Amino acid sequence: MAKLILTHEVTGLGEPGDVVEVKDGYARNFLIPRSLATPWTKGAESQVSAIRKARKSREIATREDAQAAAESIQSRTYTVEAHAGESGRLFGAVTTADIAQAVSAAGGPSVDKRKIEIGQPIKAIGEHTVSIRLHPEVSAKIELDVVAG
Repeated sequence: MAKLILTHEVTGLGEPGDVVEVKDGYARNFLIPRSLATPWTKGAESQVSAIRKARKSREIATREDAQAAAESIQSRTYTVEAHAGESGRLFGAVTTADIAQAVSAAGGPSVDKRKIEIGQPIKAIGEHTVSIRLHPEVSAKIELDVVAG
């Protein structure tokens, strides 16, 4: 088992700054090459505290604030323009960065693109549902309208 410090959020494993133990192959072949984690060392405690401090500054403070933000986000439909062909299929896919930009352009709160979860890649015009994790206990589902642009 390898002991690691997460530098980015990994679904099902933990948040940035968490110290986790995973199998050696998962650490060596997936987490470390993608810069999602670094090996744990005794001197890394200062790095852990810096990551946690940065996470606290970005995170919505309380569950009530996250609930209020979720209600304001869910109250409207967001539009994303993408290049599409004649049949309505996109050239590429809608990314989480595109969705975060659409939310903030529509007057919604600033959303971190890493908190947006897309079930299947969005590769066609039309309406889609996307989930945004605002807090560990609060998630918002938004309606996304993809149009040809």
